[in-house]
Amino acid sequence: MDNARTPLPASIHPALWRASQLARGRVSTVDTGYPVLSHELPGRGWPIGALNEVLAQALGSGEIRLLAPALGSLNAPVALVEPPYEPCAQGLAYSGIPPEQVLLLRAKRSNDQLWSAEQILKASTCGAVLLWQTHVRADALRRLLLAARSSTSLFFVFRPILSASDASPAELRVAVRPAEEGVRVDIIKPKGPKFEGDLTVNVRPASALMSSRTRSRRAVVPFEIEARATGDAFA
Repeated sequence: MDNARTPLPASIHPALWRASQLARGRVSTVDTGYPVLSHELPGRGWPIGALNEVLAQALGSGEIRLLAPALGSLNAPVALVEPPYEPCAQGLAYSGIPPEQVLLLRAKRSNDQLWSAEQILKASTCGAVLLWQTHVRADALRRLLLAARSSTSLFFVFRPILSASDASPAELRVAVRPAEEGVRVDIIKPKGPKFEGDLTVNVRPASALMSSRTRSRRAVVPFEIEARATGDAFA
């Protein structure tokens, strides 16, 4: 085919892009707060209305501090769906996330957790939705993806790093490991060419954002609710 006559993808539709390029369509993003990371992401930030997976080597590997600058810039509620630890109000405030804007949602069953995240996304009432899952089916992720695409929220699903080998419909997948100077980020699945090499992000500040559930209740955020799925719940 004559390359001179081949139309550029963007001339056909703004959301089209070549595999050798980062996605440059009409992608709304929120700056990560870390230039070295933003430079390597499509749209130069965390994509809005998308399913983003954060695969942590271990709980507390720096994954929340990696997101903190973006979450703190939203000036909108941030929903935490079944985090493994209690959010520490002092740590959140020190990291720039107003504790009064954090909504803590607890649900005993995984289906209730998935359903709750879906409903929050559909309502688009929160600037960000953070969901923790140890095991989640691909069909459940696809359903969450559809909900995310209809929303105006940042959406992150936290999974163990061993899940990196699982197929996922997520538009963006990053693995996070602790490093001497912060965290090491591996961009596993971007919209565009895979980043090659080590990307170290000096996350800040180094305060505790999550605390043990055995700590005083005064250390946690003020808005906490229990959720239970109704209607078309996840099977």
